[in-house]
Amino acid sequence: MIFRILEDQFAQKSKEAKAADLRFMQLALALGRRGLGRTWPNPAVGAVIVKDGVIVGRGWTQAGGRPHAEVEALRRAGDAARGATLYVTLEPCSHFGRSPPCADAVVAAGLARVVSAIEDPNPDVGGKGHAKLRAAGIAVDVGLCQAEAAHDHAGHFLRITEKRPHVVLKLAVSADDKIAAHGHKPVAITGEAARTRVHLLRAQSDAILVGIGTVKADDPLLTCRLPGMAARSPVRVVLDRALRISGDSRMVHSARETPLWLMTSDLAEAPAAVKLGAAGAQVIRVAASTPHGLDLPAVLHALAEKGVTRLLVEGGSRVANSFVAAGLVDEIWLLRGPDAIGADGVPALGAMPLDAITQSPTFRLRASETLGKDSLNIYERA
Repeated sequence: MIFRILEDQFAQKSKEAKAADLRFMQLALALGRRGLGRTWPNPAVGAVIVKDGVIVGRGWTQAGGRPHAEVEALRRAGDAARGATLYVTLEPCSHFGRSPPCADAVVAAGLARVVSAIEDPNPDVGGKGHAKLRAAGIAVDVGLCQAEAAHDHAGHFLRITEKRPHVVLKLAVSADDKIAAHGHKPVAITGEAARTRVHLLRAQSDAILVGIGTVKADDPLLTCRLPGMAARSPVRVVLDRALRISGDSRMVHSARETPLWLMTSDLAEAPAAVKLGAAGAQVIRVAASTPHGLDLPAVLHALAEKGVTRLLVEGGSRVANSFVAAGLVDEIWLLRGPDAIGADGVPALGAMPLDAITQSPTFRLRASETLGKDSLNIYERA
């Protein structure tokens, strides 16, 4: 009977310990998301240090990728870190990059245990961080909230393994699956709540991409217009094979305030490139795949080479169609307004039906949300 009571008590303590681990790791994940769109080319990591059930330090990767989350959390914890547990959303780095290894800082701080969500695929790390911690006598547990961490760090993982960023396609469609009126005339499709959500998504992206057709039709700014978050605007990227963008466009005029990258063919005329460069835009030459378009894998590779890990594609229909057809979309945000535009409106994916996303085995529905009169469905690659 006594042994049964002791077993029950041990099981209860073990259950409580697992619940505490989960709670602290979920907090670390939430902290890490604060850095989305600001830390590239580094991943947006979160870290929490806990001692005797009390949080003594918190951190997330800072703007520009430094300091790292672990170092921030250790700085805040100070001497209280000795003998504590670190919850971190990605394996602590073990190599010298732009900053010393985080694994060394963890060892020097005297931590007793590290709970790491997922191993880093970077070959400079790739299990070496965890091995260094274990070699120093630190208990290491790996895999808690691994799926959530893999989603949050998808851009970092893809940049390492496939030399391209994580691609999110955003589509705002009418009740009849259109994105614009006849002649590509802009029309308000969604309401204020949905637009606010989109601007938050922009702030969490490293770069935002559109085609030259969208620039010519809408003359957009593509900045984050949430109060106090203008500085969180992503790099603007335009697919412009022949450098047709006007020097009078709002994007070119604001190129010195918010970076503008023009992806163009290696055959584009040099005088146009020089003029746009003088206005503050950066011209990036990639191979052309057709007489009318650019090689999208080459575009993504060029962006990854510049450090971009999270790319938001906002259109238009031809660009969206091209990314879906090429199998280069990892996540889709489908916002739907309550009103129809009409049969002469512009289809969301051009000649491709929207079913290519919503009914495709390639994508599965991850989340649904109501935003005022609008709906948001988020799909991810299955």
